[in-house]
Amino acid sequence: MTSKADFKRRVRARMAKTGESYATARSHLLAEQPGPPVPADHAMLAALHVSNGDSTDLPGTGLASRVLYWRDSLHEGPVPAVDPEELRRIRAAFLLGAQVDDRAEGSGMFAERDRTLAANRDGEYVLWFEADLYDQLQIIQILARLADLGVPARRITLICIGEHPGIARFGGLGELTAGQLRELPATNACARLTPEALHLATDAWAAFRAPTPDGLPAIARSRSRDLRFLGEAFDRLSREYPSTRDGLSLTERRILAAVADGAGAAGPAFVRAAARETRPYLGDTWSFAMMDRMAHARIPLLHAEPADRPVDRETSLHLTGMGARVLAGAADQVALNGIDRWIGGVHLRGDHLPWRWNDATETITRT
Repeated sequence: MTSKADFKRRVRARMAKTGESYATARSHLLAEQPGPPVPADHAMLAALHVSNGDSTDLPGTGLASRVLYWRDSLHEGPVPAVDPEELRRIRAAFLLGAQVDDRAEGSGMFAERDRTLAANRDGEYVLWFEADLYDQLQIIQILARLADLGVPARRITLICIGEHPGIARFGGLGELTAGQLRELPATNACARLTPEALHLATDAWAAFRAPTPDGLPAIARSRSRDLRFLGEAFDRLSREYPSTRDGLSLTERRILAAVADGAGAAGPAFVRAAARETRPYLGDTWSFAMMDRMAHARIPLLHAEPADRPVDRETSLHLTGMGARVLAGAADQVALNGIDRWIGGVHLRGDHLPWRWNDATETITRT
């Protein structure tokens, strides 16, 4: 049997197993075949490479001689429309207060990060990111900053993926080997940005940081060849607004549902809630903090044991009677307990909110 015939047999075997079309099955098998190393061109080596975290082995690819890792959970805490120095101070204070700055770097880390990005303003940039909300917010922050620095779109290359052949539930670039990362610049996941994409990113960053959510729906509806995951991410962000049905964010509802469905501890509840996300973005630390707020609210929705310490992976959980009522839509979390939460530049606080997520219209509406 020739090599070509054997390959066709493997394609048909995969089609029978997965139900994929011939073209899809063929593309997956081709992607899995080992190939020669992709040579690093001069522009790629000379560029500043930016990625979402240091678990991604960019140095090992041989493509990146300078790497900047961008670390900030912008989906949590205040991100108001202030100047860069003030924003660094606000973000550092929030992360330290939330006890998630495990390196104790504070605003110094953000200042050095911004200096490194600006120092390359006359050169090329290669951004390595993923499709989830965590990464999409970082992308628009970086692109808006590059636009402010006067960097033209043609000098920015974006590599952004939401899946990878052979990985059933893709969790991030950190799952890929250096060899797999090295192949990405040769795929359709890699593109030079257009001026239109750079403009969309700056609009999205402004909408995210605005004191009202009025600009979020337009970004959620946007469709861009370059920023192809941005609309989806803003739709997910919008669903963190308290629902008109029960006053819960989508994440809060999924946590309560996981506990109601038998997850008796915070660790399993996090895993079950995260499994329902199309793109996993929320880390366990943020999830446990959300559980803690619901357990120690004025009228608790969760009972946590032990009750005298913050919720962690081993904390035992079950729904309170009121938690069951809220989950059923018979009571409203915000009316019961109020809210004090930032989503980008919007500070949600008090018992009566001007904005809610409306499941019927699938958008943020005024109340």
